[in-house]
Order: sequence, then C-alpha cells, then structure tokens
Amino acid sequence: MIHINRRKWLLGLVCLWLTGGWAVAAESLAGVGEYQVKAAFLYNLIKFTDWPANSFTSSEAPIVIGIVGEDPFGQTIDDLVRGETVGVRPLVIRRLKTDEELSSCHVLFISKSQKDRFTQILNQVKQRPVLTVSDTPGFAEQGGMVTLLLTSKTVKLEINQAVAEDAGLRISAKLLKLARLVKTK
Repeated sequence: MIHINRRKWLLGLVCLWLTGGWAVAAESLAGVGEYQVKAAFLYNLIKFTDWPANSFTSSEAPIVIGIVGEDPFGQTIDDLVRGETVGVRPLVIRRLKTDEELSSCHVLFISKSQKDRFTQILNQVKQRPVLTVSDTPGFAEQGGMVTLLLTSKTVKLEINQAVAEDAGLRISAKLLKLARLVKTK
C-alpha cells in the first residue's frame, strides 16, 4: 500500500511533469514501481480532460475509471485515488469483464492482456465520451486515445487527439504540448 505522503508526492511529481514538461524518470523515483507511476499519470490525465456535461448523471456524479483485462495496477490505483476528487467529482475504480457495458466508464484502461481485442473493445466505446488508455505500444495508432509508454526509464504520452475529439472529449493544450501526437493508421 502506498503511504499517504508518498501518494501525494507521486501525484504532485506527475502533476508537475504534466504542467511543466519535466521528464519523470523511473530511476529518479526511488522505490516507486512502473505501475505506481502509470497510475499517477492516469489520475492526472483526468485533470487535463473535459467531458461533455451530459456524460454524467448529475453535477456531482463520480468519474468512473474502468480497468478491463488483467489489472496491472493492483491495489495501487485504489490507494492512489481513495479520497481524491477532480473538481467536486469523486473517483471510482471498477474492474470490468470484457462483456460488461464498457461505455459506463469515463476512463477505460485497456490492459495488455486485451491486445488481441483492442478493435472490438474500442468499437464498444467508439464516439462515446470515454477516455481510452493503454500502455501497449501502438494503442493510439490503433484508435485508442492515450498510450502510456515506458521508454528509456521515462513515462511518455502518445495522444490521438482526433479520436478524443470525435468522442466529445477535450484534452488540455498543456497536455497535448507534452505528448507525441499520433493519428489512427
């Protein structure tokens, strides 16, 4: 379990990277694992994304983060978002089976175990306001919105802005400046 102070430190470091362009090197995060860093990135992506108002059942409805396939985060992501809000919206984690209604999420992390099903999963949420994220190389080029890549011990973002916009999502220009922008093949 992530200690509260360490959790806040990790969230703050990733937030600084997202707002200031700092590289977050895994080796500089002593004792922090790859999926702790990626969980923090996932949390912070939410802060830099705007959903259409009709994406929520009420003005205080939670932001639902769905994980489909094998969960690489384990308890880390639960600990990271516990008690956190974005604006007035609390964050809720749901672990989903691939046959569940995936479009009930606002953020959908698609694990590497679902690589052979990317097209099918993405079609289920196509043009719906669901921020699709994976850490599988080439995900954004295949029609996903955000890829979290670990290259040279640094987490980098690839964003397919056109797919996000088609779904009604607005990703902050600050975030877009820091990411590698890609297009669907």
